Amino acid sequence: MKKIFTTLSILLISAKVFSQGCVAIRSTGGICAMTEHPDSSLSADGGSWVLNMNTRYFMSNKHFKGDVYQKERIKNGNEVINHQFATDLSLIRVFNSRWSAMIDIPVISNARSSKYEHNPPPDLSNERHSMHSFGLGDIRVAAYRWLFNPATSPKANVQLGLGIKFATGDYDYQDYWQNVGPGRKPELRTVDQSIQLGDGGTGLTLEINSFANIKHNLGLYANAFYLSNPRQNNGVRTYRELVSPSLANEAISSVPDQFMARLGANYALDKLVISAGGRIEGIPIHDVIGGSGDFRRPGYVISVEPSLTYQLSKINIYASVPAAVYRKRTQSVTDRARSTGTTFVNGDAAFADYSVNLGISFRL
Repeated sequence: MKKIFTTLSILLISAKVFSQGCVAIRSTGGICAMTEHPDSSLSADGGSWVLNMNTRYFMSNKHFKGDVYQKERIKNGNEVINHQFATDLSLIRVFNSRWSAMIDIPVISNARSSKYEHNPPPDLSNERHSMHSFGLGDIRVAAYRWLFNPATSPKANVQLGLGIKFATGDYDYQDYWQNVGPGRKPELRTVDQSIQLGDGGTGLTLEINSFANIKHNLGLYANAFYLSNPRQNNGVRTYRELVSPSLANEAISSVPDQFMARLGANYALDKLVISAGGRIEGIPIHDVIGGSGDFRRPGYVISVEPSLTYQLSKINIYASVPAAVYRKRTQSVTDRARSTGTTFVNGDAAFADYSVNLGISFRL
């Protein structure tokens, strides 16, 4: 039973690792602050430290308008391609069998390749160029509590987490756009929202994590996460109005909320634990608190998520590969503002087919 609890917590640590390309869903750390279930053997005065390191990679180039795949973009060679490598370093303090806290520090490296950003009208050409960003992302701290006493509820429990995300990541990162300056020279401008290191908002996070143990080596898990960003926009120029005058209402970057939910099962084979489940993650059209205008690419992805965890005495090594089965770029507030009775406007976004997550967790 303890093996299932340990694996559950590892999966939760790596669960909120978002990666969807132009839908700028950023990592803000792990969901659960445990590498094993807090049972009655952990005294109220005792505790431990856990260090978790998770690395994520994805490549996005599949464009969608609504849920319609724009396969002609790749055929015509004008798709946008994003690459992202990100490492989350999470330090967790387990105080006792009920309470824990976490700080997560992400380091991100992005690359974005496109044509339209570097060849504005009326001098559009067929040249593809890249922009990059690298540095610290948005740091998050959170506190967690198991709602039921593990000593009296060993087979099922629910954990509640509350946190704060700080605007530590650069949200006005700049690189050179080609062919846009006088005489078609390069010009230093803000990179696209999808490869910014942060969103520029101080946000509040709410997390709910739960498990149910069916047998000694079989368990279920479920978790949900919501990040609320009250700030409407971060004041950063997008330059989209220069691509087309019709995009004037998308000249400034929004600071959107984001969400995620997962459901699945774990099966233990000695030190190896196999997990499988589904997840939905995305950016909503409207924020819970604050305005929702300015430029954002709302949308969501539904994925299947196989995972493996290998357990040692104080070390857990894990890997997961969420693979998209449904993707949708929803209509934004600015899209709706440009729509008329005869014209329906829905922007596009590039999504990843899958992401690769690798991690290791040490109990100190």
